[in-house]
Amino acid sequence: MAARLTSLAAVIAPDSRLLVLGSMPGAASLAAQQYYAHPRNAFWPIMGQLFGFAADLPYPERLMQLRARGIGLWDVLQSCERQGSLDSAIRAELPNDFASLLQQQPGIRALAFNGAKAVQSFRKLVLPSLQTHQPLPILLNLPSTSPAHASVSRTEKLAAWAEVLTHLD
Repeated sequence: MAARLTSLAAVIAPDSRLLVLGSMPGAASLAAQQYYAHPRNAFWPIMGQLFGFAADLPYPERLMQLRARGIGLWDVLQSCERQGSLDSAIRAELPNDFASLLQQQPGIRALAFNGAKAVQSFRKLVLPSLQTHQPLPILLNLPSTSPAHASVSRTEKLAAWAEVLTHLD
């Protein structure tokens, strides 16, 4: 039987302009209580390359680097059932409260989805309730940084993720 999992708290500053959204943290991230904690996840190396910081900085310093650039982290799902870490195993999804978050954070201009499952869950579970929220942030569909998404090279992922830079000015 799949366990009921709860996502991590949002990491966001009052002046955040871009919110990176995963689907649900994997087992390594939940165990460490850190976003993108799996050692083979490309998220931190990509962010380090894009913003000029070492990907192996202590976790609080990596978060500080993102917040200083107007980037927040969260997940589309507040909770779900899942055995293992694969997005394809996610069931019984409950979304986070994006309507409240976007009211509290009016500076968010773009939502960057880390992978197809995050986009799919957002469009199905969240977007219908946000139709009255104007203006709706720009939605960026980016390749998953997960090691499970090996069909796209790290170089290709870096090139795609560079799009976030255009939404931070």
